[in-house]
Order: sequence, then C-alpha cells, then structure tokens
Amino acid sequence: MPKNETFLFADSDPKPSKQPQKSLPAQKLLDWLQRWHKPTVCVGDIRIYGPKSLRTREKAVNAATVLVRNGWLTPIRLRRYDAHKWQIVRKLVVQPNVANPNN
Repeated sequence: MPKNETFLFADSDPKPSKQPQKSLPAQKLLDWLQRWHKPTVCVGDIRIYGPKSLRTREKAVNAATVLVRNGWLTPIRLRRYDAHKWQIVRKLVVQPNVANPNN
C-alpha cells in the first residue's frame, strides 16, 4: 500500500452551515414594544403580554435594562424598591435595532 495515499473526502473542509441567528431578548422586547399601545410598560405587562422568551422576571428586567442603556426606555421611580416601570421612548425608525447608531 502506498504511504502517501490521500482520499478526496478527507481533503475537503466542511463548509460552515448558515443557521438563522436567534434574536437577542432585548431585540425581541424592542420589537414587541413597537406594537404596545400604552406609553409605559412594567414587568408584569412584559411577563403577561410580551414575548414568551421573556416570561420570567429576571429575563424581562435584563432585557429592559439593555433598552434603557440604549435609550429606548426611561426608568420611572416607584415607591417599591423591587418594582420596575419604564416610559417608552418612541422614535421614528423603520426597523428599530437595540444598538444606538449615535454611540
């Protein structure tokens, strides 16, 4: 048997498969907020009416925190320390993204 024998299937590198990217939780929340008809939103609203992937309190608060950092939500102070409510910042954008282009 020849020692330098190579096989065609061993030479080809596997091509990376294109899989659809999963939306970030903050992007899902932002897309949902564009359809939300009220000027404010709280954690309970997100957990009940929001995207199914944000039904836990921790995930809802984390996604909203990202939107606060990017200027899509403004926090509202409440009497309770563990309550969260935000004012929605409406911007005229065709397809809104979480990343702010001004940063």
